[in-house]
Amino acid sequence: MRTLIKEVKEKKEVTLQGFIHEIRDLAKIKFILLRDSSGVIQCVAKQGTKAFEKLSKLTPESAVTIQGIPKSAEIKSEEATIKNLELEISDIIIHSKAEPLPIQVFEKDKSIKTDLSVRLDYRSLDLRKPKNLAIFKIEAALVEGMQSYLNSNGFTQVFTPCLMGTASESGAEVFEVKYFDKKTYLRQDPQLHRQLTILGGIEKLYDIGPSWRAEKSHTVKHVCEHRTCAVELAFIKDETDTMRIEEQLVVSALNNVNKRCQEELELLGIKLIIPKTPFPELRFPEIYDILKKEGKDIYMQDLDAEAEKILYEYVKKEFKSEFYFIDRFPSKLKPFYVMFVDEDPKFARSVDLYFKGLELSSGGQREHRYYKLIKQVKEKEVPIKSVEWFTQFFKFGAMPHGGFAIGIERLTQNLLNLSNIREAILFPRDPERVNP
Repeated sequence: MRTLIKEVKEKKEVTLQGFIHEIRDLAKIKFILLRDSSGVIQCVAKQGTKAFEKLSKLTPESAVTIQGIPKSAEIKSEEATIKNLELEISDIIIHSKAEPLPIQVFEKDKSIKTDLSVRLDYRSLDLRKPKNLAIFKIEAALVEGMQSYLNSNGFTQVFTPCLMGTASESGAEVFEVKYFDKKTYLRQDPQLHRQLTILGGIEKLYDIGPSWRAEKSHTVKHVCEHRTCAVELAFIKDETDTMRIEEQLVVSALNNVNKRCQEELELLGIKLIIPKTPFPELRFPEIYDILKKEGKDIYMQDLDAEAEKILYEYVKKEFKSEFYFIDRFPSKLKPFYVMFVDEDPKFARSVDLYFKGLELSSGGQREHRYYKLIKQVKEKEVPIKSVEWFTQFFKFGAMPHGGFAIGIERLTQNLLNLSNIREAILFPRDPERVNP
């Protein structure tokens, strides 16, 4: 039976399986570092043994099964995660001998840096690096923590379609897909179908899945395919109800990472701080006053990168928080389905969650009143026929509702201080990349 490296104990024969991390030859003795998904251990074979002969044929990243007895390490390896033990090899099975590697996996020479685009060309090899595996273990723990909170608070997971019959928001940013004899589109956001599901009577729901945007963007925070945890709930008072749910969702996700991923956090040098709730909230139009005091006058315009940075510094100074909400965006910046503030319709009940100055999610309260919804469709110059499949159901009784969609990879990127969102995606898709 296989034993994971992190479970190895002294004097008990074990069978380990993994990749050859490094090979060192000291004439009469050979050392290898064996790596699996749980850690790295030093293994030893002495001259005159069958294992010694087999090790002579091995190359870095070869896949092997090794049997042996753990003992106290005579020479400790800095790269090993199990430092006090080494495995005296009794037998080794070579499953696959690796050819010369196109990129480094064991980065012994730290001065050699492989460009991210090259690493992504050989992504399956790149993923073998312990730090990269740590990223995705943490990302999985984030999602698990979100699901745990939602499931324990009465939310039902639903599965909304990825193919859309109409490009309801912006035809310039959607991918067209040939669907038999029809033209369809990959969804930008499953929100409209979440709303219809709410109207169908599932009052608290969530949907985890991909969305696509056909933006020719090459920034470190944009890709063409990303995943969200999207939440919708019925009978809300206003958009603040969605904010209370979202902050608890984030805290649950971070607590789960803290519980399950201490080794991974340590490997990546991350000290995780669980934020206090409620998160600070900034609102328009007061936000424009804050920006103006800092020399940024953009009244009734959207926030650009400079404005986002100013607001993050303001929140850090005033509230000592890295998470914060921005509410009541100008309604002219928002889609037709967002509820405008009745008392001041220049602004909308639209909420973004920010983390370290980066937008993580968009959401807020949806417009449930049919006459208002149609009015806003016309104001936004959206062809009524193109969204009738959605708007018609609001004629048959619709409750106040709202929600949000939080970017899973963006949260991972910012939490782990990754320089590029592509590092938080197994196989990124951007304007230049559809392989591997």
